[in-house]
Amino acid sequence: MLANYLPTLLFLLVATGIGIALMIVGRLLGPRRPDAQKLSPYECGFEAFEDARMKFDVRYYLIAIQFIVFDLEIIFIVPWTQVFMDLGPRALITMALFVGMLFLGFIYVWKKGALEWE
Repeated sequence: MLANYLPTLLFLLVATGIGIALMIVGRLLGPRRPDAQKLSPYECGFEAFEDARMKFDVRYYLIAIQFIVFDLEIIFIVPWTQVFMDLGPRALITMALFVGMLFLGFIYVWKKGALEWE
């Protein structure tokens, strides 16, 4: 039973080893010439002008939630398309309802003005 998980374990070990090796090589061979300009805080083309603990507009969070919702839509649709022919007409109706509800949610968000940025 555990032998079925051996390829996954091997993949994780190789991926972890490659990641650690690349970090070590970067640390050993990378240039280290810090100066005042490199060490200064810099954000989006502007010098930092406020505290890092300032309050963010709620629209940032709304956009993030919308991104997650539509990203989840893709996560469910892509595997479904791979087995669509084997599932039959009931699966087509179910997926149409799923996409329809997501589309109605998109229309609702659009009408509420959550996609507009001032």
